[in-house]
Amino acid sequence: MGIALALSAAAVVRAQAPANAPDSTVLQRIWRIGMDSSRAEQLAQTLMDSVGPRLTGTPDIRRASDWAIATYRSWGVSARTERYGTWLGWRRGLAHLDLVAPRVRSLEAQLLGWSPGTGGKPVDGPVIVFPELADSAAFDRWLPSVRGRFVMTSFPHPTCRPDESWARSATPETLDRMQRQRDSAQRAFSTNRIARAKLDIPVLLRRLEQAGALGTLTQSWTGGWGTWRVFTARTTRIPSYALSCEDYGLVWRLAERGQGAVLRATADAQLLGDVPAFNILAEVRGAELPDEYVVLSAHFDSYDGASGATDNGTGTVTMMEAMRILRLAYPRPRRTILVAHWAGEEEGLNGSQAFVADHPEVVRNIQVLFNQDNGTGRTVGISMQGFAGGGAVFRRWFARVPAELASPIRLGDPDTPGSGGTDASSFVCAGVPAFELGGVRWDYNPYTWHTNRDTYDKVVIDDLKSNATLVAMLAYLAAEDARFPRDRIDLAAVRPPGGQRLTWPECDKAARTFRESGFMK
Repeated sequence: MGIALALSAAAVVRAQAPANAPDSTVLQRIWRIGMDSSRAEQLAQTLMDSVGPRLTGTPDIRRASDWAIATYRSWGVSARTERYGTWLGWRRGLAHLDLVAPRVRSLEAQLLGWSPGTGGKPVDGPVIVFPELADSAAFDRWLPSVRGRFVMTSFPHPTCRPDESWARSATPETLDRMQRQRDSAQRAFSTNRIARAKLDIPVLLRRLEQAGALGTLTQSWTGGWGTWRVFTARTTRIPSYALSCEDYGLVWRLAERGQGAVLRATADAQLLGDVPAFNILAEVRGAELPDEYVVLSAHFDSYDGASGATDNGTGTVTMMEAMRILRLAYPRPRRTILVAHWAGEEEGLNGSQAFVADHPEVVRNIQVLFNQDNGTGRTVGISMQGFAGGGAVFRRWFARVPAELASPIRLGDPDTPGSGGTDASSFVCAGVPAFELGGVRWDYNPYTWHTNRDTYDKVVIDDLKSNATLVAMLAYLAAEDARFPRDRIDLAAVRPPGGQRLTWPECDKAARTFRESGFMK
């Protein structure tokens, strides 16, 4: 159904619409601008290729925020940063890891975030694997052997070929044998090695560096071809590298079988002490109800294993492009349109949680919040988060939205409130109608979520355009509509599988410094 036909059909429900029913010509302008003269591709390419990843506390996120603010201001939109605390500053420079014996190979490896470097100088040393242990006393006896060595602490996958490849090509007997042997080996690793040291991972790694290890090596394979996750270092004096599944297995086998594995690590990285942690806020003030808010929400920060493209560059661009469209199609909104780009999401929703705590006057006057944080896919699901009247409002809005955008969307109505995982939950716990725009997955978990492959080429521009246009339309409809109902369903009457009693989630306290976050125990 085209835009004109959809808007004609919307006249059927106009009798039930509020007195200040939205003007269909504004929706038509939003459609034309969003679909026919989109800037989504340009914004995405610049952010993901030129600006790059945005790890909280790094010069990269500061540079990215300068770009975002300058872009908003070029559209005539007021934009600023707002500090909510500090974080440990860190600068990533050039880093690599090489196998120098028994043969030469440059390894697929990345320095983990907030890892110390090597002073820019190469550090050579042999490799030792974390052994099977009888108990914590055995760990204490083994520990001195790490001095002058790189230590491998993760399970070495015996195959880095995805299961779907095995299922497609192996005989049933071969597939079954591989899976049984792999699963048995993984259980044995979990039970007989690090668990028997009886230390949590941060403390374990601290013990390794105190004992004189040269560095730590880990792997976090996603199960997909050539992808691994790049998270956070837990060391403070020695470098920590994440390796690909294939190269981790290579080095493990050489070391475990006594074949003389020697590595050369070179890492230019610098810890910068405490630096400001901040959100980015952009707004167009409302003409009639300036102290009521429609919030467009996405986290701005990312891990830096790649470009932070689908987590969450796509959410960032969706909200930026939606605001650009609104600025042209709806320059004098009834309510204030606020775009919030959160920092610290990857470390525990810190930016959004801090905003909720710092701005009760905004929180109690939020009409509705739309959040996007699940990859590049077009929107296909929205949970009502336990708000009893939400479904009726969304159905009324969708009657005015083109079917191309609205018809694929399944409403979870009334559903139950989410807790954690995304910035919308920082507001739901406070009773704010805050909704996550659930999208088509596009292999998000195995290939782009926190991986070395989360790059611009994974962005689906058509879906990005659709999402930005949808958000602009929903923001316009919400800005013009009557106050969104905040009535909650009776969770005591809900009995999910397992029979546990549900309660409305409580808001967590934001970690406003690196030290209080628990990242470095």
